[in-house]
Amino acid sequence: MNVQTSTPAGTPTPIGPYNHIAKSGPFINIGGTAGVDPATGQLAGPDVEAQTRRILDSFAVMLASVGSDLQHVLHITIFLKDMRDFERMNQAYAEMMGEHRPARTVIGVNALPKPGILLTMNLTAVTRDEE
Repeated sequence: MNVQTSTPAGTPTPIGPYNHIAKSGPFINIGGTAGVDPATGQLAGPDVEAQTRRILDSFAVMLASVGSDLQHVLHITIFLKDMRDFERMNQAYAEMMGEHRPARTVIGVNALPKPGILLTMNLTAVTRDEE
């Protein structure tokens, strides 16, 4: 089985020894991604809405680099630091995802690896040619 890994330009630099994307055949996994502006390395904003939008923007760039897009996402897992942010995260998420509603899991977590991060997300998708 051929597995390709990558972190494309225009996405945040991983904070550990990994790439964001792992692809095998039509299947794509993107690891935990935070709402970090790739140009500055700083958080996209102090609120959950800005961080949610930045994560989904980064996902769009990552998916495009391996022949996919947000409309081909199968599942997203969201790790949310404060469940009181759930509704605001949901609103930004719905705006960014449009009509596509992939399976989703939201997990409340006690801490995340970078100060100020309010959530991270990972996903599973397929390439566009698998329709």
